[in-house]
Amino acid sequence: MQQQTDDMEVPLLNDSNSNRQKSQAQERDGFNHQQKDSEGSMESPNLEFEYGDMDNFTAELSELYSYTEEPEFSLNRDYFEEDFKNHVKGRRWMELNMEEQRVYVMRLLDALEVTDRDKRLKVARAILYLAQGVFDECDTEADVLYWSRHNVFLLYDMGIFTALLELLSMEIDNNQACSSAVRKPAISLADSTELRVLLSIMYLMVETIRVETEGDSPERKAAREAFRTELGSPLYNGEPFALLLFTMVTKFCCMNAPHFPMKKVLLLLWKTILFTLGGFEELQELKVRMREQLNLSPLPEDSIKVVRHMRAASPPASAMELIEQQQQQKRGRRSRRSAFVDSLEGDSPYAKKQPLVKQDSLDTYNERDPFKNDDARDEEDDPEDVDSGIEGEVDPLDRDVIIQPPPPPPLRPPTERVSFPRGLPWAPKVREKDIEHFLETSRNKFIGFTLGNDIDTLVGLPRPIHESVKTLKQHKYVSIAEVQIKREEELQQCPMTMGEEEVEETPAEILYLGMLPSLSQYVIALLKLLLAAAPTSKAKTDSINILADVLPEEMPITVLQSMKLGIDVNRHKEIIVKAISALLLLLLKHFKLNHIYQFEYVAQHLVFANCIPLILKFFNQNIMSYISAKNSICALDFPHCVVHEMPELTAESLEAGDSNQFCWRNLFSCINLLRILNKITKWKHSRTMMLVVFKSAPILKRALKVKQAMMQLYVLKLLKIQTKYLGRQWRKSNMKTMSAIYQKVRHRLNDDWAYGNDIDARPWDFQAEECALRESIEKFNARRYDKNQNSEFTPVDNCLQSVLGQRVDLPEDFHYSYEMWLEREVFSQPIQWEGLLQAQ
Repeated sequence: MQQQTDDMEVPLLNDSNSNRQKSQAQERDGFNHQQKDSEGSMESPNLEFEYGDMDNFTAELSELYSYTEEPEFSLNRDYFEEDFKNHVKGRRWMELNMEEQRVYVMRLLDALEVTDRDKRLKVARAILYLAQGVFDECDTEADVLYWSRHNVFLLYDMGIFTALLELLSMEIDNNQACSSAVRKPAISLADSTELRVLLSIMYLMVETIRVETEGDSPERKAAREAFRTELGSPLYNGEPFALLLFTMVTKFCCMNAPHFPMKKVLLLLWKTILFTLGGFEELQELKVRMREQLNLSPLPEDSIKVVRHMRAASPPASAMELIEQQQQQKRGRRSRRSAFVDSLEGDSPYAKKQPLVKQDSLDTYNERDPFKNDDARDEEDDPEDVDSGIEGEVDPLDRDVIIQPPPPPPLRPPTERVSFPRGLPWAPKVREKDIEHFLETSRNKFIGFTLGNDIDTLVGLPRPIHESVKTLKQHKYVSIAEVQIKREEELQQCPMTMGEEEVEETPAEILYLGMLPSLSQYVIALLKLLLAAAPTSKAKTDSINILADVLPEEMPITVLQSMKLGIDVNRHKEIIVKAISALLLLLLKHFKLNHIYQFEYVAQHLVFANCIPLILKFFNQNIMSYISAKNSICALDFPHCVVHEMPELTAESLEAGDSNQFCWRNLFSCINLLRILNKITKWKHSRTMMLVVFKSAPILKRALKVKQAMMQLYVLKLLKIQTKYLGRQWRKSNMKTMSAIYQKVRHRLNDDWAYGNDIDARPWDFQAEECALRESIEKFNARRYDKNQNSEFTPVDNCLQSVLGQRVDLPEDFHYSYEMWLEREVFSQPIQWEGLLQAQ
């Protein structure tokens, strides 16, 4: 009888646990239902995504145009054919030889200088049709791209880009158009027609010339280098071309020119920076060369190749899957207990057991969504989340029974296990200051005093310390930034001894010098646009309108038109996010290589402009839905839409979208934003604490569901730097994440990131840290770019005769009033000789 009572109590206990888990499941129900379709599967496939400077060439061209601009393709063709037939009778463009084509382009160039605005626009549309590849004479997309490339190099050779630049400057300074746009209640495509045409031609020229092909002739290669130098040099009103585009961005964000087509401006700005400064592979080559010039050790590995060969880890299980497994487990336990009772009575042997929930799948279940609602509890502060009976522990009553039979086959296929190569992917690194800190601690412990920055003297230290120092020195890594900081300190301390610094006029240096006076305005404007384009942003009355170059003059009246416009608007925002994220990352990487304080200046402006919470807000969404979004209509993409017959679009076809597994531009944007966040928080305790304060851990952990190795790597880096601040309970309940950090992120031998070290977790004076950095940046900018800062070191002429003999330029009216001046300033003023003698 007692045995039966005990057996009855066990299910009751399990039922109470089950009820508690059900209530927790209901609490998370809102978030789980959103995740179920897109994020719910632990068996989500690897994303075959290869990160690079940009998408394929055709995709980059198609993103220049909104779907609402599609009717303008035929308009460009009509204006070209109308003009072409008037001057070339009975022939097509492809039938002309090179000399005849040059003559016609020269005639178009002359026509661009007419004063009539409408005639200028028609000529510009004809030039745009040439840059688009005279598609009406082509049969395939390959033919369109071939003739587009041929015509673009011809246009550049004839000087079209310089003429377009003058017209663009005129349109930017067109106060009448700006004031008219400001007064309009609603701005549409029609308000930016001239600007869109000019920017489209310039984008096609920059992007086409920038991309190298195998069949390029030596003349084209020379033209590419000349164009790159021209764009990066201060040839346009004494400043690089990129600065003109930055001016357009700030003018738009100040609401002074709301009709500017911002998507085209940002795409052209990004591709101009990419062309003039170079992409990620060129950055790597430049970094290798600079390390050789500074006599530093070569890089331990090529980071681009290492990341490309990484494999994605299986994402943590979703809460819904864990709850289902728990229910199966509870049912299995009840059946085992019944079998056990039956076996005691001799009815049947115990034969089965259900599989337990895997420990490494519990991370997501233990983490709550703090942004689900305002009163949601924190996963770090809720001990109930860990002790709720789902930690994979076996019930004590089951333990003796379960260990007897062999493990049965699982009910469902196991999650994919990643086979990592032997060894870790990254070579460990140690900074010199880490070795100094290690030796300082050891000397204090064993000797009782320190030797400052000495890392060579090991007298009095035990043998194991000698071995440790030897190992640390083997992995010592001196970065270019450390050398630049040390050199800057020497220049600040000994300006006369060190002499004048020779600054190489690199494209990055020229760009930074041009951006320096208004850098904060440029950064704030870019972040404003990023905020307006983020999918998590809510429309506000005072926010900037980034849809000026996508909304048609007449709003849609049918469901199909509304669906098409909705897709176009979402695609428009995604392209803006892509351009801004790639642009900011390029600027940070190039400035960091050019000089560390240039990078720190941009990074500090980003931090002060709330870039960290903005990026976290961007990721606080269903990230799998964003990456797999299908905001594209393939039939309307250029050049497909100008070569093939337009199929009939239906609501079903628009809703189905393309067949791609993911959206390239959205995954590219996510990785870029994570890299930016890594760059501005790395080695900065105050900014790392901002990640902790803004509760970034659950947001970043949800991003781990994307099975793409590079994205997971940068998420894990961000989690690693804040792990020691998240508390022991968080580390205990997120062991799979900790293991992934160990496997994928580079190790620093002295970094105890996995522990809550008292020294590193102590309260920091964050304001003092940022102020000290700001002071160093201002000293650097003043020393290198302020031409008047060395006035106190200018030699002084002490010879009385030479000083009095110097010719002084006086104003013209002084000669007429010289006698009056003498009377007023000299003769009528009493001279106190006694005071003068006393002063001496």
